[in-house]
Amino acid sequence: MLKHVKLRLLNLSMIKTDIINLKREVNVMPRQPNHSGGGAQTNVNGLRFEQITDLKTALLNAGFRVDGDHVYKGDEEIGMSTPKYRIYNYLVGLKINYKDYNSKKWLPDEAFINYMNKTVYIIEKKFQHGGGSVDEKLPGCDFKKQEYLKLFRPLGYKVEYIYLFNDWFRQDVYRDVRDYIESVGCKYFFNEIPLKELGI
Repeated sequence: MLKHVKLRLLNLSMIKTDIINLKREVNVMPRQPNHSGGGAQTNVNGLRFEQITDLKTALLNAGFRVDGDHVYKGDEEIGMSTPKYRIYNYLVGLKINYKDYNSKKWLPDEAFINYMNKTVYIIEKKFQHGGGSVDEKLPGCDFKKQEYLKLFRPLGYKVEYIYLFNDWFRQDVYRDVRDYIESVGCKYFFNEIPLKELGI
């Protein structure tokens, strides 16, 4: 009986050691995107995205300065990066109540409010490696664009709706959807958005 107890204690000790080693390996793996700017992804002509890259990081990597939500080109403030709920923080500051224009809040993956050309760029990132429910949501871009247009019309802003795809969506099975996106005045790009498409 004592022998079996000692064996169990030995096995538990070995398992505990394995868990500690595994935790050490996990802890050295990077979990967050780099917000410091620069690096190999820098591209003077476009904003390069990976699956975990946010717009602010992409702007930093392209040489812009970002302070909170505010985006600068040199010393000039050119716009704001307002993802998800933060777009409504911007509107509240201008006394815009979304309920006066939309029945619900729409939460963009990313949004760039360009002060220079008075245009709001809604960016939805779609990165996947297999078919799924997102396929059926893609044609909804026109409806959402109209909702954002209603929301920003009081400010005199235009709206552009952009899908950012990974290479999965290059497949021919998505050709009809890609054609439809363009036919309703929306846009899509693969992995990178040209700076000129954001008016910067």
